[in-house]
Formats: sequence, C-alpha cells, structure tokens
Amino acid sequence: MTIPFIDLQAQRLRLGGKIEAAVQEAVVGGAWVMGPQVRQFEGDLAAFGKAKHALGCANGTDALALPLMAWGIGRGDAVFVPSFTFAATAEVVPWFDAEPVFVDVDENTYNMDPAALERAIEGIKAEGRLTPRVVIAVDLFGQPADYPAIKAICDKYDLKLISDSAQGFGCTIDGDHPLKWADVTTTSFFPAKPLGCYGDGGAVLTNDDELAQLMDSIRVHGKAVAVDLKDRTFDHDPKYLNMRIGLNSRLDTIQAAVLIEKLKVFAQEIEWRNAAAARYNEGLRPHVAKVPDVPAGNVSNWAQYTVEHPDRDALAAHLKAEGVPTAVYYPIPLHLQPAYEHYPRGAGGLPVTERLKDVVISLPMHSDLDAATQDRIIAAVASFKA
Repeated sequence: MTIPFIDLQAQRLRLGGKIEAAVQEAVVGGAWVMGPQVRQFEGDLAAFGKAKHALGCANGTDALALPLMAWGIGRGDAVFVPSFTFAATAEVVPWFDAEPVFVDVDENTYNMDPAALERAIEGIKAEGRLTPRVVIAVDLFGQPADYPAIKAICDKYDLKLISDSAQGFGCTIDGDHPLKWADVTTTSFFPAKPLGCYGDGGAVLTNDDELAQLMDSIRVHGKAVAVDLKDRTFDHDPKYLNMRIGLNSRLDTIQAAVLIEKLKVFAQEIEWRNAAAARYNEGLRPHVAKVPDVPAGNVSNWAQYTVEHPDRDALAAHLKAEGVPTAVYYPIPLHLQPAYEHYPRGAGGLPVTERLKDVVISLPMHSDLDAATQDRIIAAVASFKA
C-alpha cells in the first residue's frame, strides 16, 4: 500500500468533529467574508507569532505583495530573493515593475547565504542600474533563515526585510520567531503547509503599526484606515473611500474557522514533526549523502524532510516501486526558469543552488507520521543499490 506523502486526512480524523463544528458555526453565522472568526484568528495568530499585528489575506503570494505595495516598490528597485524556492517569492516582484535579484543559498540549510547576499547587493550598487530596496529571505522546508546575519546586512544597506515563512511558520531561533528581525513575516495556509486550511489563505505579521494599517487598506481595495481619517470627515463606510490602489485579498471566514482549531494544536504538531525528523536522521544517515542540518538553537517546523543522494532519480524510482512517494524541490531553480532567466544574479553565480537541484529529494513528512511507517520508509531507502 502506498504511503501518503502528506497525510492530511489523518489530522482531520484526529481533530474529530471540532473543525466540522467550527465550519458549521461559520456557515450558520452568515458573515462569510471578514466575519468574526477572521478577527479571532488574527488575534490568535499574532499571539502565537509574538507579533503586534496579524492580517489574514487570500493566499501566501498576496501576503508577499502587500508589504511591497505598502513600501511603494516599483520600477528601478531591486528585491533580493533566493533562487532555490517556489516561484511566488520572486513572482510578486515584477508585478510592480521591480526586479528580483537571485542570491545563492547556504550549503547546509538551503536558505539564503548572507555572504552571497552581500555580494549581490554590492554588485547591484556597483552596476548602478537598480536601487537595492528589499530582501526576501525564505524559511525553506521549515527551517529559519540566518536572520541575525541577514538583518545586520539589511541595516548596513538600509533595506527592508521580509521573512517568507510560507513553509516555515512556527520556526524559531533561540526561541524567537523570524519577526524579531524582519519588518514583516508572511505565511501561507495552503492545505499542505504545516498550518494549512481547507483551501487558499495567507497572512502577514508585523510589529509596525503604520505598516499594518497600510496593508489592511491595501488588502481591501485601498480602503480608508485610521491613519487616513485623522484629519478627514467621512460619515460612510471607510471601504467606500479609496485612499490608494489596493487588492481584493481577504481570508474568508470558513478558512479562519478551520485555522482557529488547527492553531490550537500547532505547537504540539511541531514537536511531533521534530521527533519524526530525529528518527529519520538516525535511520537514514548511513544511507544518503546528507541528512538535514539544523543549527544549534534553531527549531524547524519540518514542512518537508529533504535529504541529498547522488543518484536521486534512481532512488525516487526505487522508492515508488516500494510504495514510498517522494518529491523533488526544486528541479529547475528560478534563475534558470524561462520567466526569470533574464533577471540579475548575484556576483559569483549560484553554484550551490545549481548543485542542489540534482541531488535533493524529499520523503513523506507530516505531524501524524508514526514510527512504524517511518521504519518502512527507512528500510526502503536502505535497500536501494545505486
């Protein structure tokens, strides 16, 4: 019998009728857009992420766009992003006629390499065509980027910092969430994420009061918010006073109801994921080229469990025959994709990224992955003969 790559039904069954009851309450309540569950979830999410503000939105891609719009990013601006990530990280940048600049990643964590970032910034400054404005660091596969080092670079060059935690929400460095260093943390609630809903959804978190208001305005068609009404009289619904160009990007009430219940058990599920990752590491270390490396003091949420193997494709075929599904993230890095190959690359190229594309492979990982199933997966990997 084939093992699920991510077993979302196991989580649904474990949570019993709590989610179904929450959804039914939202349906009966009738406030299906921006209803009370959205406000409750935003408060719960802010508390979990140690943020002053959390704003739900339609998806994780829009979450990245909201701060860029609020900061006025546009033509002639450079936004520094890793190439070894999902397209959404870079995709939002050309929306505003700015340009993504692709940066290499660290050999061990697969996250943005601070040294490569600084080389890329210096290269763009020396060229003089673009103005460095923003860094988007990705918490790839659930592990936090090196935010202390990246933040120091951003401060040095007066750049804004976004933590793209679409995969990594809940990860920490010495107990602190990425928002301790970032101006904004963004996340996705796509169903396969560690904290996922039953459709699309996303959120932005920030400690900046004014930025939170601007992003709240932008997510609802540029509506007027408190900062806009300070010296202005408007007796009607503020959504009919449009102060800026915005989006239609709201987290719907039913998805918020689902997420309220999932967030209650999220911390426990991160612990279960870490236990599963430790079992994998112990069992797989002799049979692969590299198991995931998590620096001391860091906690990953293990959105994916990814190893390296020199004969990756043959291993994937072997595991498929054994009923073990796998995934390859990312076989074509963004700087080699047709849509992005013309954008700038950091000085020195992206040699680590281009090596990783041929050797990484991800194995089943989710919060309900039991030891017996892992033993079967480990045995299947161990039985592969290159």
